[in-house]
Amino acid sequence: MNPRKLVKKLIPKGLFRAIEPYGHLVEAFLVNLVHGFPGRGLKVIGVTGTNGKTTTTFMIHRMLQDVGYKAAIMTTVAWGVGEDIQPQVHHYTNVPVRELMQRLKVIRAAKVDYLVLEITSQALAQNRAWGVPFSVAVMTNLTHEHLDYHGTFERYRDAKRKLFKLANRNRKGLRTGIVNADDPSASYFAGDVKHPVLYGIEEGDLRATKVDLQPSGLRYTAVIGEDSYDIRCNLPGSFNVYNSLAVVGVGRTLGLGKEQIEQGIAALKAVEGRMTRIDEGQDFDVIVDYAHTPDSFEKLFKDLKPVVKGKLIVLFGSAGRRDEAKRAVQGELAGHYADEVVVTEEDDRDIDGQEIMDQIASGAEKAGKVREKDLFLVHDRTEAIQFAVDRAQKGDTVLLLGKGHEKTIMRNGPKAAELRHLKQDDSDPSRVIEDPWDEIATAHETVKNRTSHNRDD
Repeated sequence: MNPRKLVKKLIPKGLFRAIEPYGHLVEAFLVNLVHGFPGRGLKVIGVTGTNGKTTTTFMIHRMLQDVGYKAAIMTTVAWGVGEDIQPQVHHYTNVPVRELMQRLKVIRAAKVDYLVLEITSQALAQNRAWGVPFSVAVMTNLTHEHLDYHGTFERYRDAKRKLFKLANRNRKGLRTGIVNADDPSASYFAGDVKHPVLYGIEEGDLRATKVDLQPSGLRYTAVIGEDSYDIRCNLPGSFNVYNSLAVVGVGRTLGLGKEQIEQGIAALKAVEGRMTRIDEGQDFDVIVDYAHTPDSFEKLFKDLKPVVKGKLIVLFGSAGRRDEAKRAVQGELAGHYADEVVVTEEDDRDIDGQEIMDQIASGAEKAGKVREKDLFLVHDRTEAIQFAVDRAQKGDTVLLLGKGHEKTIMRNGPKAAELRHLKQDDSDPSRVIEDPWDEIATAHETVKNRTSHNRDD
């Protein structure tokens, strides 16, 4: 047992939560010292928020690469330098301090111009990014998420704000914050930096106008003062208006020209697990997306529902040992917008999967869905995907939500039932088993088999 786990077992949960950030801070200092402070000299653009972090990070990276800068990237999905991008093997966004510093050494040795780093509230709250010199901070939005860890929305918000405070303290950086002005928490973030850039559709100095949402992407005009930008984004959804608008703000902050910003945003064709379309020649749509919060559900459903020709079939679950309060809310949203809802597993960990599904189903039933009519509970995710795809007819759309790019799924271990009353411990194989998982590959195989079967008939 490592020292951290031993300490966690010996002291009360509340006390551990209070002292944990200081332990990480000491660790970060020592690891920086051992590795020679590898972040020193880097220009880092940090991206935080509830939804859209990964997509925004990829957009910024693609824009920088497209205009000729050498840029590194670290996201939930992948990390690397330039075009040499490797999949993220971990089940979380920000790696432990030791691995972060090792990656920073690789990045600094590559002599990059910029590092674009997606960063979570937990990493910020725990001081795991100490030693990273943030020059620009980006806030995409702030909604209900991770309250299982932070306890209150205010603590969650203030953890995110630490990114802006770190950027503001970096006298060698640009001390600039790119803030979603339409978000209710915008003023908090804008007040944390010397140079705030506010963007939005309803509010902000940088505004999106003449928005045209299309199934394959979107177009709009970004206006700030006398400057305007004709933005074409290949990623669909109204949320990507905000994501790409934040990128316009970053481009302007870095001194990029109009065409560089426009072409840079248009250069990104897709992000793995973010509105990824599964095409095996079928006559219905299948889309894989990482959406797993009430806010991301509502935005996605509102965008898609009007353009779906047939039925909207939505499949999702909810992670064990995570925010329980959102389960019924997401179930109700899906029940309201979708024609059929398929509830399944999504990283149960050592929690009873049936209990999680029932919590989700209660929300869907509140919205009028009826079990075995238009609400189905299929625990095994592979079987659930098969079930959802089999129900699709010509013109329908199947949405597979919650796993996106992830390459593992966390399931009950052999002693999960008798040990689940204990504190979370994902590393105990008797409680939690981490199995390989690839949502996109599974979806492709399932659709391909159905398409082949129909052709044979």
